Amino acid sequence: MSRRNPFELKTRRPSVVGTGLIALDVVIEEKTKREPWLWTGGTCGNVLAILSYLGWEAFPVARLNGDAASRCVEEDLSRWGVRLDHAKTNPGARTPIVVHRITKTSAGLPSHRFSWTCPNCGAWLPGYQPVRASAAERIIPHLRTPKVFFLDRVSRGALELARACIAKGALVFFEPAGFGEPRLFKEALVLAHILKYSHERIRSFQGMGEGKGPLLEIETLGAEGLRYRSRITGASTDGWERLEAFEVIELRDAAGAGDWCTAGIIHRLGQRGLGGLMKASHFQLADALRFGQALAAWNCRYSGARGGMYAVEKEKFQLQVKSVISSNGSKALCREVPTAVVRQTFECICPGCAAMTEEATAVRPR
Repeated sequence: MSRRNPFELKTRRPSVVGTGLIALDVVIEEKTKREPWLWTGGTCGNVLAILSYLGWEAFPVARLNGDAASRCVEEDLSRWGVRLDHAKTNPGARTPIVVHRITKTSAGLPSHRFSWTCPNCGAWLPGYQPVRASAAERIIPHLRTPKVFFLDRVSRGALELARACIAKGALVFFEPAGFGEPRLFKEALVLAHILKYSHERIRSFQGMGEGKGPLLEIETLGAEGLRYRSRITGASTDGWERLEAFEVIELRDAAGAGDWCTAGIIHRLGQRGLGGLMKASHFQLADALRFGQALAAWNCRYSGARGGMYAVEKEKFQLQVKSVISSNGSKALCREVPTAVVRQTFECICPGCAAMTEEATAVRPR
C-alpha cells in the first residue's frame, strides 16, 4: 500500500454512474430483540453508496417507483449523499427486497443466509427489473462526464449507458452476478475495461467475449484473497498474479466484502477515467487491489453489507482501515431479533403482506 493517504481524491469529486441490482436489504440478526435494519443493498446499490461515502458523486440509474421499499432506499441513499437524479426512470418498478439473516452455526461461526420470500406471509418478494433502453436514451443527454460506469446486470439499457459513458472518457467496470442473456453478456465483455467476479459464482469467462477482453480481470477467492491478470501497458502481467487476503481476526459477517473491494479498486484506479487506468503502473494496480482488500476485511467486522458505515464515524472508519492494513484485528458481538419485530417490519414493506391486509379488511364483518 502507498504511504500517502489511500482515501485521497486526485480530482474534485469524480463521478460514477451505475445500474444494476439496487435493492432494499432487510438485515436480521437472529435471537435479538432489535428491529431489522433497512438498508440499501444489491451490488450496484452498495458500490455506489460506498463510493459516495468515499467522496465521489454517485448516480444510480434505476426504476424506483415510490413504493414503501423504494422510499426506504431513497432515504438511505440520500443519507450517504448519493444523487437520485436518474433513480426514478419510467416505467417504474417495485424495488427488489432481499432478506439477510445473520446468525452463528453450531460451531459458533458466523453464518449469513439470503432469502427472497417474505418471512411473514411467505410471498415472493419483488425481484430485479432492468432499466429499459428507452429510459436510458432519455437519460444519456443529461449525463455529466463520469469517470466510471458500473454495471452488475446485463440489459440493452445498461449497454447503451455504458457506450455513452465510454464516449465521455469513462472506464467500464463490469461485475456480473451471472451470465444472463448470452448475446448481451458478450457485448458487455467487449465494452468492459475491468471485469471482476467471484470464483463461487462464475469460474471462467473464456470464450464468452470477442477480441482481447478486458484490460484488467479480477477473480476473488474469498478467504484465499484474489488473483488478477492485466493487459494495461505499464502494468501487464504474464498470466495470473495472486494477492493474499488480509487476515480477519474475528469475523462477524462477510456479506458485502466483495462490494467494498470493488469500491476500493474503483476509488484508486478510476478517478481519472479510462485515460488514468491506461497509465497505471504495476505499483498503482497492486496498490488499488490491496486497498480494496483492506476495505473488504474491515467490512467483516460489522453486520450487514455496509454495517460499518452506520456503526462508526467516518474518521474512525479511516483509522480502522489503516489499522487493518497494519495489524488486522477486531472483536464484535452478535445479536438477534424476535419473530414479532420481523413481522411488523414486513407488514410495512412487503407487497404480499399489504395484499393480505387488504383482503382481510375486505372480508371483515361490519
